[in-house]
Amino acid sequence: MPKINKSDTPHMYRHLVLMTLLVALGLPGPAQDITTPERTLVEVRTRLGTMVVALHNETPMLRDRFISRVLDHSIDSTLLHRVVPGFAIEGGDPASKNAPAGIPLGLDPDTIGFPTPVEHGRIHRLGVLSASPPGDTTTLTGRVHRDRFFIVLGVPYSARELEALHAHPGPDTARITYTEEDRRIYATVGGTPHLDGRCTVFGEVVHGLEVLDAIARTPCNTWDRPIEDIPIFTRILP
Repeated sequence: MPKINKSDTPHMYRHLVLMTLLVALGLPGPAQDITTPERTLVEVRTRLGTMVVALHNETPMLRDRFISRVLDHSIDSTLLHRVVPGFAIEGGDPASKNAPAGIPLGLDPDTIGFPTPVEHGRIHRLGVLSASPPGDTTTLTGRVHRDRFFIVLGVPYSARELEALHAHPGPDTARITYTEEDRRIYATVGGTPHLDGRCTVFGEVVHGLEVLDAIARTPCNTWDRPIEDIPIFTRILP
C-alpha cells in the first residue's frame, strides 16, 4: 500500500474535526445508505467497535474473493496491521494471525499470482475499501499479497491541490479527470486521491465511520503496527 508523508498534520486535524462534526450531527458522511439491497454487506468487528462494509458489484473479482475469505473464516483473527493517520488502515495479511508482538507485518508477497486489475471510476474517498494491484512497487515492501486490503482515512484536498497532484503523472500518481462531485467530496470529506487510477476501490464503510477514527488514534510502533493488536472478525449480514 502506498504511503503519504505522515508530517501532514494540518490535514489530519481537519479530518478529525470533520469526523467529530459528522458523528455529533448524526450525518452519514461519505457512506451510502446501509439498507442498499443489491450489495453484499459485511460486518467487521474489532475491539474498538463494529463497522459494516458494502461491497461493490462493479468489481466482482475483488468482491467475490473478499466474500470467500469471510465465508471460510480465513480472514478472522487477522490483524489491522498497519495504521497511518491521515492516510489508511491496512489489513488482511494471512501472516498476521498469531503473529508475535512488535514484528513488522504485511511483508509476504502473493505466492499464487492471482491477478488484480485496476478498475477505474471510483475515487479513494474517506471510508472506501481498496486493494493494490500485483507489482505495485510503491507499497511498504514493494510486494502485494492478494488477501491484503486497506480502508482509506485520508485528508481533505482542494480542487487546486487535486489538479497539482495529477498534473504530472508518474510512479506515485496517474492522470485522472475528476467530476465536480469528486472535487466536492475530496474538499469536504477527504481521501487519498494519489491512489486514484492505481488501486481498485471495491467497497466502502456504510456504518461505523467513528470506528475508523478510533483506530486512527491507536498508538503504533515504527512499523505503523498498533502496539495493542486489533484483530478483526467478519460475517455476511442477511
